[in-house]
Amino acid sequence: MKVYLVGGAVRDELLGLPYKDKDYVVVGSSIQQMLDLGYQQVGKDFPVFLHPQTHCEYALARTERKAGHGYTQFVCDFNPNISLKEDLKRRDLTINAIAKDDEGNIIDYYNGVDDLKNKILRHVSEAFIEDPLRVLRVARFAAKLFHLGFTIDKETKDLMKQISLGEELLHLTPARVWIELHKALSGPNPEVFIGILHEVGALAKVLPEVDALFGIPGPAKWHPEIDTGIHTLMTLERVAIESNDPIARFAMLCHDLGKALTPKENWPHHHKHNELGVKPLEQLCQRLPVPKDFYAAAKIVILYHNEMHHLYDHGALGIVNLFESLDSFRKPQNIKLFALCCKCDFLGRKGFEARPFPRSDYVLAMHSLCMQVKAQEFIACGYKGLEIKEKIKEKRVALVQAFIEQMPQTELNNYNNEMPPIDLK
Repeated sequence: MKVYLVGGAVRDELLGLPYKDKDYVVVGSSIQQMLDLGYQQVGKDFPVFLHPQTHCEYALARTERKAGHGYTQFVCDFNPNISLKEDLKRRDLTINAIAKDDEGNIIDYYNGVDDLKNKILRHVSEAFIEDPLRVLRVARFAAKLFHLGFTIDKETKDLMKQISLGEELLHLTPARVWIELHKALSGPNPEVFIGILHEVGALAKVLPEVDALFGIPGPAKWHPEIDTGIHTLMTLERVAIESNDPIARFAMLCHDLGKALTPKENWPHHHKHNELGVKPLEQLCQRLPVPKDFYAAAKIVILYHNEMHHLYDHGALGIVNLFESLDSFRKPQNIKLFALCCKCDFLGRKGFEARPFPRSDYVLAMHSLCMQVKAQEFIACGYKGLEIKEKIKEKRVALVQAFIEQMPQTELNNYNNEMPPIDLK
């Protein structure tokens, strides 16, 4: 019986990246021997055990043979004669097929160390094509390691395209798709994940509502990047810079879903795309196990992000009404989400990346003033019931009006809060 550290812990240690989880492969053992040693079996499809003290995962070395659709339909062989080399061959990428023994020696049968040095994501063997989940995993690793300069090997990308052409991705469980999406949204470059899935044809299978945005034009005056799919990637990139909150990132991913439903005769304009965006969001969240707080945040941004461009159209009363529509007095986190995503929507356009956008700060400041208004002061004056609610709103409107009167005139005169379009030629 020999034990080897494998997978992400070895990869990230060689890259100098932090890691938490440690996975081990056990060669030359059996289920009964592991149980006799006090390990707790937790794997259903193949034997995985938890160490009695550390609770790290230990898996018996195994080989796999595809026996159906999806990523779970495999016949596993985990007899004690399976070698470490055979076990590592079934892994997805060479950089994930490196092992380390208990003396610290690196075992690298598939040149993963060289690929780490050369910053290449490369499949280990021809078995790569048997598992459709690997399309999502490779895209996620490309996003995770993008800041280090990693790229996907051409042959590997061709295999990802080949998998995406078939129906295998449709057999992935919704839970597994969401897990990969959530991990990507929690990483440093979620836009890379989405962009690669679109490039290889997988996005149309796993997130068709998002994929439908590519090729949809926007007005060149305000969207020099033209393509709504590209704009979505740019906003996703921006929100990842501004915030590490996966909920805000999911909201940005979905904020323009309604533009894919705009009648073609109305292109490049997308009136009422906020209202149209709710249906595809619901479809996406019903198909995948998207948590309720992700859905609620995305719905807010979809419905109201366009209001930021028309913030002053209805004066102070309109702004307070917007705050109420966002339910932001009861849930202050909503206004923070709104302001953040509107800022990223503005900056996520070609040529707009470095422009100032003070409007989000103004919105937060006005909301902060409104939050200072408390019911107690009106109760003390003898007001009751609906009168209290009316007086609270009156004061909030007055505070916002006073704030607006102190704002720079350039902000109020600058419709859409955007400077003249830039010449990108």
